[in-house]
Amino acid sequence: MKKSNTSNKQVTGEFVTMGDERFYAINNVNKMSPFFVSVVSNSDHWLFVSSTGGMTAGRVSPETALFPYITVDRIHESDLHTGCKTLLRVDNSGEKVDWEPFNREHELRFDITRNLYKNVLGNKLCFEEINNDLQLAFRYTWATSDTYGFVRQCEIEYLSNNKSDNLLRVELIDGLQNILPAGTPRFTQTNSSNLVDAYKWTELDTQSGLAFFTLFSGITDRAEPCESLKANIVFCLGLDNPNILLSSEQLALFQQGKEVDQELTKRGIRGAYLVNSTIELAPGANRKWQLIANIEQTQSQSVALRRELQDSEKLDAEIQASIAKGSDELARIMASVDGLQLTGEESVSEHHYANVLFNTLRGGFFDDQYMISTEDFSSTIDLFNHQVYQRNIALLNDLPKKISFTDLMASIKMSGDSQLERLSAEYLPISFGRRHGDPSRPWNQFAIKLVDDNNNRLLTYQGNWRDIFQNWEALTFSYPQFVESVVAKFVNASTMDGYNPYRITKEGIDWEVEEPDDPWSYIGYWGDHQIIYLQKMLELSNKFHPEKLSKMLREAIFSYANVPYRIKPFEQLVKDAKSTVTYDEELSLKIEQRVESIGADGKLIIDANGDVYQVNLLEKLLVPLLSKLGNLVIDGGIWLNTQRPEWNDANNALVGQGLSMVT
Repeated sequence: MKKSNTSNKQVTGEFVTMGDERFYAINNVNKMSPFFVSVVSNSDHWLFVSSTGGMTAGRVSPETALFPYITVDRIHESDLHTGCKTLLRVDNSGEKVDWEPFNREHELRFDITRNLYKNVLGNKLCFEEINNDLQLAFRYTWATSDTYGFVRQCEIEYLSNNKSDNLLRVELIDGLQNILPAGTPRFTQTNSSNLVDAYKWTELDTQSGLAFFTLFSGITDRAEPCESLKANIVFCLGLDNPNILLSSEQLALFQQGKEVDQELTKRGIRGAYLVNSTIELAPGANRKWQLIANIEQTQSQSVALRRELQDSEKLDAEIQASIAKGSDELARIMASVDGLQLTGEESVSEHHYANVLFNTLRGGFFDDQYMISTEDFSSTIDLFNHQVYQRNIALLNDLPKKISFTDLMASIKMSGDSQLERLSAEYLPISFGRRHGDPSRPWNQFAIKLVDDNNNRLLTYQGNWRDIFQNWEALTFSYPQFVESVVAKFVNASTMDGYNPYRITKEGIDWEVEEPDDPWSYIGYWGDHQIIYLQKMLELSNKFHPEKLSKMLREAIFSYANVPYRIKPFEQLVKDAKSTVTYDEELSLKIEQRVESIGADGKLIIDANGDVYQVNLLEKLLVPLLSKLGNLVIDGGIWLNTQRPEWNDANNALVGQGLSMVT
C-alpha cells in the first residue's frame, strides 16, 4: 500500500461537464471546514446536506421528514449514523482491503481525493471519493423526482487503464441510515427520540425489495386508538438480488470480514436500508445502481409502486424521465424570472443564476405570466371578505376560467365596488415561494405548499415582512405589470401608527404573540428598512407606469392593518426603553371574532359601517414618513419600537436599543 499523501492536496474550484450537464467542482473538499449545501427542486423537496455527508431531507415541511430535522451543527457531525453509508471490501488477487468512502475517521488509511460537485441548476449534488491506492472511485449523486421522491445514484469505477490487470471483486454494503417512519411528529423526533424508536416498525417486501418505514401506531399518550396508515419507503434498482438490511446492526460483522444476512422486519430500533452485493470490475469499467426514497406513501401508492417494481427497466426509465422533467421545469421557472444569463465569464453568469434562484425560492414567481386563474382569484376574495364575495358572486362566476391581468382589473373596475377593487389591487398569483428557514435558523419554520389536499396546483406564498418585499422587488423587474399590486400589498399591511406586522402570507397578515416558555418568542413592531423598500417599489412603478402611481395617490382603495400592539406613552418609553410595546388582549379577541365572521379582512381597521376603512395612497405614504420623523433621535437614529435590536442589521444593533441609523 502506498503511503498516504492526502495532507498535501490543495482545495481548488472549477466548472466541469459531467454527462450533459455543467457542475461546479470543489476538489479536495475535505480540506475545508464543513459547510452547508441546499439542494433544490422544481417541487416540494427540501434537502440540506453537509460537505461531510451528513444530511436532513423531506418534503413540504420539517413535519414530513425522511431523516431527522436537526440543527446544522449536529448535521455536520451526523454522517457516521444518518444518511448515506458505504462499506467496500475489495479483493485484488486474493488480497482483501476494506475501504469506507467518506468516512472522515479513515482518511489517513489511503491516498484519497475527495471532491464535491453541484450542478449549476442547483438540483443535483455529487460526492466523489477517489482511492488512488486501489485505483477505485466511488461517487453518489442526490437528485429529485416529483413522482418518486429522492434518488441517490451510485457508481463505482475501476480507474486502471491497464487491460492486463486482474478483475476487481468488490463486496459492498451501501445505503441509508436513520430513516424516519412516516408520521413521526417533529417534536418527538427531536425531543423524545428514544420514544419514537420504540414505535418504529420496518418491514421488507422480499419479492420487490421495497422497504416500509412505519410507526406501529400513532404516538400518543391518550387512551384512544391512533392508527398509523402511511409509510416512508425505500427501494433499490441496478443490483442483482442483493441482501437487504433494515438496520445498521450487522455493519460491525461486515467490518470484521463476516457474512451478513438479509433482514425481513425490525422493531423498536432506527430503520435503515442497506444493500449487500458483490460485483466484478474490469479495468476501466464501472457499475451503477440507485436507491429511491419517498415519504408519506399511502397503501394504494405502495401497492402501485410494488407493481411497477416488477418491471425494473421500465421503472428506471420512468425515474430518469421524472428527474429530467423536474430539471426542465426548474429551468423554465428560472427563465421566467430572468435567472438565465450568458456572459464571457461563466462564474458571473452562474453567480447571477444562484442569486435569482434563492430569491425565487423565498419570494416565488408569477405562476402563469400575466394570465390569472379566476378560480383562485375568486377563492382569494372569499378568503378575505365573505361579504364582498357574496355581493359580487355573479360577476366573479361570469369570468372565464383564465383571463389576462389587465382584462381582470378592467372587469373589477366596472363593478363599482371599492372594497372589491381594494382586494383585487393587492392580488398576487404567486407560487413556488416559501418562508425562509433551514436547520441553521431553527426558529423559522418553512412549508413548500405547491398543491392542495386534492393535488391541485396551489398559488400561495409566505414570508417575514421585511424579507418577502425584498424578494418581490427583484421579482417585479421581470413582471413589471404586478409592481402596483406589490405596492398595494405593502401599504395595506402597514398600521395607522406607521409600522408593519411580522409576516405576510396568501391568507393575510400575521403578528407575533409572546409565548413565555419560548426564548425566540417576543412581540415587537417592524419598521427597519421600511422606507427604502417602499421607495424602491414606488420608483419601479413610476418608471414603468407613471400614470398609475399618480392615480393611486388619489384613489381610496387602500387599508390599514390592525395589529393588536400599543406603543406606550412617551414617559414610559423614557422610563424603560426595552419595553415599549404592549399586547392588547381585548383587541386581539375582537380581531379573532371578526376574522371568523368576515374573513382575513377582520385583521384590518373596520369603519363604523362594518366595512374595511379605506384611504388613498397619499395618506398611506404620509403615515410612515411622519412616524419616522416623529421617532427621530437627534445624533442617534430613528427609534423603531422593535424591542429586539438584533433584528436590525449589524450597524443598527451597535447603535443602541432599537435605534436605526440606516432607516
